[in-house]
Amino acid sequence: MLGSGMNLSLFEAESPRTRLGARLRELAGEGIFFGTSSWKYEGWLGSIYSPERYSVRGRFSRKKFESECLAEYAETFPAVCGDFTFYQFPVADSWARLFGSAPASLQFAFKAPEEITVSTWPTHARYGARGGAENEWFLKAELLERAFLAPLAPYRERVAALILEFGAFPRQKFGSGTAFAQALEPFLDALPKGWRYAIEVRNPEFLEPAYFDALRARNVAHVFNAWTRMPPLEVQARIEEAFTADFLVTRALLRHGRAYADAVKKFEPYRAVQEPNPGAREGLKALVERARSKHQMAFVFVNNRLEGNAPGTIQAVAGVED
Repeated sequence: MLGSGMNLSLFEAESPRTRLGARLRELAGEGIFFGTSSWKYEGWLGSIYSPERYSVRGRFSRKKFESECLAEYAETFPAVCGDFTFYQFPVADSWARLFGSAPASLQFAFKAPEEITVSTWPTHARYGARGGAENEWFLKAELLERAFLAPLAPYRERVAALILEFGAFPRQKFGSGTAFAQALEPFLDALPKGWRYAIEVRNPEFLEPAYFDALRARNVAHVFNAWTRMPPLEVQARIEEAFTADFLVTRALLRHGRAYADAVKKFEPYRAVQEPNPGAREGLKALVERARSKHQMAFVFVNNRLEGNAPGTIQAVAGVED
């Protein structure tokens, strides 16, 4: 079982981060890597982060915190998911700064830029004139390789997985998992080898044999994701066909039926767990136990918007109880 018999609260006075970190390093030694979605959260000051480390002339410096807190994050967590890459193609200097700010032991997962995974640009202000237009770079492996993977290649050993997140498609684009798989297969075949790829979908109707078969044939992981319109995590964990690779990736993002903006409004600034989600926790535990039983690597990422505080959720799932 995940529980180790250790008693710990993130808020105990006696080295809570040290003991949580020890448990997570123990699991990492078995190939189970826990981490959070992003890391620059001031709400974690006093629990995961030490406020005094980010003081400049006696006052908290947000600039210092955001540029340096990843090193302290890595003292507790063995992995992290970089969501920021969904919105940009980092250049070589950006990658160098990021990887230089953390110890070599920290494993990173990155979301592929949306230029690869969006078929039609949303009609949102930040997309400007291209809102509503077709994306000419949708599923173009050449762009992903040239603009994303090539600059990232020097750090390949520190990259746990590359996550291709596909937002919900309208039925007129892909009405089934079979239709999506037919478009996905040539893209996956064109990707360079040597990386762990994982596919995250937001259409529950895609969870059918053709989709899973396309991933399994290429050792690409289906991302078990807790999200508003997807089946709850504990339900996905019971789909035998969904285990498509020799490694596992899961992202616990939102409670089923809750919009992202509503979760942000309810939980910010993410200081503590506010709404435990027993089903999602059980789903995460089931996925981890399966990976352990199969001696496979698992990368488990938890978002603040699931329960209000990702470290607290991980504490519970990893068996480090109050």
